[in-house]
Amino acid sequence: MTSVEEPARSGERIRDAARTQAEILDVATQEFARAGYDGARVDEIAARTRTTKRMIYYYFGGKEQLFTAVLERAYGVIREAEQELDVDHLDPVAAIRRLAELTFDHHEQHPDFIRLVSIENIHEAQHIAGSEKLGKIGSPALDVIRRILASGQESGLFTADVDAVDLHAMISSFCFFRVSNRHTFGALFGRDLLDGAQRAHYRAMLGDMVIAYLTAERSAH
Repeated sequence: MTSVEEPARSGERIRDAARTQAEILDVATQEFARAGYDGARVDEIAARTRTTKRMIYYYFGGKEQLFTAVLERAYGVIREAEQELDVDHLDPVAAIRRLAELTFDHHEQHPDFIRLVSIENIHEAQHIAGSEKLGKIGSPALDVIRRILASGQESGLFTADVDAVDLHAMISSFCFFRVSNRHTFGALFGRDLLDGAQRAHYRAMLGDMVIAYLTAERSAH
């Protein structure tokens, strides 16, 4: 009887611990995104969860480690989406447009991710640099981009000799700016970049820009 009950209780404790850590990360994501790294308080995170400050330190080690864990999970979400992206059945033009749309959709749906990345840039990526997990996670999107570029150049559809990282930066910059600069852009130019009525326009515009760049004739430098 005891041998059956003990594994069951052990399994329950593991599940409870996993749920608690997930809840802490959910609340910590919101708090860091709202207040920034310096402004966020572990006491506040503990007060909004069913745990204590001491338990947060037990699970994560401290505020710095907690913020790193938040970043690791945030980057993990988009990496999972990239891994699930299936464009091998598409022609290179449709494939690169689909990849751009994936980034567009993800950034729009995860504004906290945008704020966290902005905060981490203020801190010169010190938490990312210190994370073994993020150092190994890479970007599946780069592998997909390389395959699409190779296919497009081989077929003659893409005339430009483009680096995958450069193209990734081009796609990400538009998607990131649209969310991160929504309020300042709106205040300066009277246009809401996240206006639902203009969403299809901006989504198509991103794909058009990328394809125009890949198919443009280049003069020798």
